[in-house]
Amino acid sequence: MRHPTILSAWLLVALTASACITAPPRKPGLPPDPLISVDGRVIDSAAAWQDVRRPEILELFRQHMYGRAPSHMPLTIESVQEELALDGLARRKQWRIRYGKHEGAFLDVLMYLPREVTGPVPAFLGLNFFGNQTLHTDPGIRMPSSWVRNDKKIGVTDNRPLERSRGARANRWPVERILARGYALVAVYYGDIDPDFDDGFANGVHGVLDPPIEGKRAPDAWGSIAAWAWGLSRVLDSLEREPSIDATRVAVIGHSRLGKTSLWAGAQDERFAMVISNNSGCGGAAYSRRRQGETVQVINRAFPHWFSRSFRAFNDREDQLPIDQHLLIAAIAPRPAYVASAAKDSWADPEGEFLSTLGASPVYRLLGTEGLPVDKMPEVDHPVHGQLGYHVRAGKHDLTWQDWQQYLAFADRHFAKQ
Repeated sequence: MRHPTILSAWLLVALTASACITAPPRKPGLPPDPLISVDGRVIDSAAAWQDVRRPEILELFRQHMYGRAPSHMPLTIESVQEELALDGLARRKQWRIRYGKHEGAFLDVLMYLPREVTGPVPAFLGLNFFGNQTLHTDPGIRMPSSWVRNDKKIGVTDNRPLERSRGARANRWPVERILARGYALVAVYYGDIDPDFDDGFANGVHGVLDPPIEGKRAPDAWGSIAAWAWGLSRVLDSLEREPSIDATRVAVIGHSRLGKTSLWAGAQDERFAMVISNNSGCGGAAYSRRRQGETVQVINRAFPHWFSRSFRAFNDREDQLPIDQHLLIAAIAPRPAYVASAAKDSWADPEGEFLSTLGASPVYRLLGTEGLPVDKMPEVDHPVHGQLGYHVRAGKHDLTWQDWQQYLAFADRHFAKQ
């Protein structure tokens, strides 16, 4: 097994442990080796990875961090609408996925398809923060009817979006440029799945599928990130029924907390052909053990609804975690995955995001792919593309056209091979 040759000493010890026949005791502060199982077996084949290590990694994340989503439910699609849009440049299709019988138990899906492309096309699928209408000024996009976080700049008051919110986040979603490259764009407002505030899990999909019993929930009951990831998989279910989409070439993408979500969705659901994490930080791509920027304790106190209650046991005790985020990225292998940072986004710990991506490389190489093609963090604005991709761009916490240029190039590289 080939390992990177130039690594920080902190990471090198953890990765080279897989050369031993049995797992040595893990020193405090070192992340768990991706290629040594919980019972000490060396994972030295694709079969051992798929049958032993990957399932136990996912189970550890469910038990200690994200929680357990309920089993799959029958899919109900309604309110389908399709017409030409964007001055004839695209076909816009919208539909509703219902996840319960009461009035508000649904999520609305927006899809733009390149008009001139024939046959099934690959797609980017992502969640957004303030409603599908914020992606573009297109007046035909449905407004969300669920709770939306107030933001005067975006155009949301009394937890309802105003007409002026249309296109308020168009800078993050370059619709026409994505379509011009031959890709569809599929979007869902994350609050349709679970509103992003702590109300004891009484609202959204939690309130429908597993409401608290006498106000109590299991320690490993799913949090909001797991709920949003669950919703992404339900949208993919619907895309498998969509003749204009090649459901075998769908890239799931997310920014910030939704970057955490895209990683968890992609790790669990192998149908996602590509996974993209943009500035996801703690609980996403960044190593928890580094305690740089946002920490486990800070994130659990500020956003107690994002993760399972069991994750709180590791507040200020990151060294005791039986997992770390390189294992989450490794669980995506051998499918292509891309992690991106921003130089001024110290809260998300860019170096930790890079090291975690690098820490997943041994699994990719075990499975016969390139992994990350560098062994030290690249300079700002010098992206690297292998089976794993990474860049740190100049600027702050955001999703920009500069990021999208890399994601489109990465998709071109990998989807063209299929």
